[in-house]
Amino acid sequence: MNMSSLSIDRPVMATVISIVIVLFGYIGFRSLGLREYPSVDPPVVSVSTSYTGAAADVIESQITEPLEESINGIAGIRSLSSTCSDGRSNIRVEFELGIDLEAAANDVREKVSQAQRLLPPDADPPIVAKSDANSNPIMSITVQSNRRNLMQLSEFANNVMKERIQTIPGISNIRIWGEKRYAIRIKMDPTKLTAYSLTPLDVRNALQRQNLELPSGRIEGYRTELTIRTEGRLFTPEEFSNIVLREAAGATILLSDVADVDLEAQNTRSILRGNNIIPMVGVAITPLPGANYIDIADRVYDRVNEIKKDLPADIILDYAFDGTTSIRKAITEVEETLILAFGLVVLVIFLFLRNWRTTLIPVIAIPISLLGAFFIMYIFNFSINILTLLGIVLATGLVVDDAIVVMENIFRRIEEGQQPHEAAHEGSKEIYFAIISTSITLIIVFLPIVFLQGLTGRLFREFGVTVAGSILISMIVSLTLTPMMSARFLRQQKHGFIYNYTEVFCRNDQFIQSYFERLYAFSWGFLADNHSGRLWHLRVVECNPH
Repeated sequence: MNMSSLSIDRPVMATVISIVIVLFGYIGFRSLGLREYPSVDPPVVSVSTSYTGAAADVIESQITEPLEESINGIAGIRSLSSTCSDGRSNIRVEFELGIDLEAAANDVREKVSQAQRLLPPDADPPIVAKSDANSNPIMSITVQSNRRNLMQLSEFANNVMKERIQTIPGISNIRIWGEKRYAIRIKMDPTKLTAYSLTPLDVRNALQRQNLELPSGRIEGYRTELTIRTEGRLFTPEEFSNIVLREAAGATILLSDVADVDLEAQNTRSILRGNNIIPMVGVAITPLPGANYIDIADRVYDRVNEIKKDLPADIILDYAFDGTTSIRKAITEVEETLILAFGLVVLVIFLFLRNWRTTLIPVIAIPISLLGAFFIMYIFNFSINILTLLGIVLATGLVVDDAIVVMENIFRRIEEGQQPHEAAHEGSKEIYFAIISTSITLIIVFLPIVFLQGLTGRLFREFGVTVAGSILISMIVSLTLTPMMSARFLRQQKHGFIYNYTEVFCRNDQFIQSYFERLYAFSWGFLADNHSGRLWHLRVVECNPH
């Protein structure tokens, strides 16, 4: 006894199989991520180093080149590029597709730590990040206020917005555009420095000596232990103004004697402007390579709504841009195409079968097969994107073939006078192996895409597996649910008005021949108009449906 006969005799088993496919497909659909294209972003690790005051050529020779020589020995590197500017070095390490990003970042950290002893001692330690330093953010949130200045807005963006948004999975970096950090700016007067025989180096050494906090030990008693803390850090402009630069001949020279000390912004070279003059900073969100952009954007919207509940009255949050808008529109268009394709398939089935019972069986089988394909996508850790949805659209026309072939063969036997139960057994047995061989042939056509290498293979792999998976599930549904439903839904009955009226045209040889002659005349006129000078030969073949 084959699978079809077993399903006909045990309808509960066939129904349970279809319910399990629908259930697992729905779980997979709810668990899949949503993005524009498959995850083909290469693993990228960035190494950033700051050396304040150094020229670009000094950055290249003393920082970038030693780090590149050390990093270049890591296996799996596809490309290594660097950018040197005044005071900063950025190295971009791109690995081959398929390399684990976490393992690649650990390898880079190890090589950077080995080369750190070769860097200048006063340079900042290199920062290794699992993202592309030159990658573009997917969305930006603006923070505005009509009462606070840019430094206060920057503090709010760092302490509130950044701290609460950066915990969202998939975010690699959050940058504050137009940021103004608090800083003590010392504006030295060259004339006064010369008058007191001082140099900027003397001011720097005084700051390093007197603006520090060192551990001072502890006091131990019989029952008490106290930690001694020496508060040597300076915070206010007045405290910096009282720094002693020199003591000579009973005279004390303070920093305020040779410079003006103010609390201002650390960076005065950049600013963020919008459509108005209200002070503004931007919170730019950069995702990890291969992350789900739609999921990140949805989580950011939810997190911002939570922040707005506890927001001060003068703070205004808005969105400068959202790069996922175009992705959502593209996905929506493909979803509309999928719905249209399903509707057209159902309409064509009804026009040819001209019976609502026979049309109902493929209409039920198609969604089960397509929904089960989402579970296949979930198993292979795919995402819902344009290519996978196009695979579903293509599979809409493929998965219906098996159900129609099985159902039509059973329906033909019922029209010849057999009982539905007997016709289901005999009809499904006749084409049992034909359905299997046809499905395997279609699967073999799409599966070799999995073995393609490089960017093309990663891009179309999800497409091929989705189509092949839907065909496989369609074969199972056609051999279990379709024969069972045909044995119980189809009946020996008189055809209705629509069937009898259209059957005259379908069985009329003259009508079919006239149709092909008109098609021939139209094709000949079209080809003659568009391909003058060429000779086209078309022949009408008489069709006899009997």
